[in-house]
Amino acid sequence: MPEPIGVMAIVPSDDSAFLGLLSLLLPALTMGNRVLLIPSEKFSTLALDLYQIMDTSDIPGGTVNIITGKHEELVPEMAKHFDIDGMWYFGTEDLSKQVELLSVGNLKRTWVNYGKYRNWLDNQHGQGDDFLRHASQIKNIWIPYGA
Repeated sequence: MPEPIGVMAIVPSDDSAFLGLLSLLLPALTMGNRVLLIPSEKFSTLALDLYQIMDTSDIPGGTVNIITGKHEELVPEMAKHFDIDGMWYFGTEDLSKQVELLSVGNLKRTWVNYGKYRNWLDNQHGQGDDFLRHASQIKNIWIPYGA
């Protein structure tokens, strides 16, 4: 039975900053997660404009939280944080490695790209079931059977 991961930290890449942001944010929200979003360093005002739209919509307060700053400083701290249950990072190879190494201590689910280019305009790379699968976890329910 699929269920939300919980609190997810999402860091989209700088290329296709707004489309990449939406392609990562929306599946996480769809599956019922709360999101800490660290937008592109170069185009952070796009995420802040999006926040104004979400603030006037029916999205509950605290569902999406946006933190702006340097990725080199914020990403390792998010990976180490014990109250964050999952992290998606689409950026440099070096920070991808740090995310996976630092998240081991708290058993955080990670999805990183190791600096590889992702074409957000391509339907196969920018959307689909893969995003929903990474935004949820499977909960097994055991039903006793027999005498």
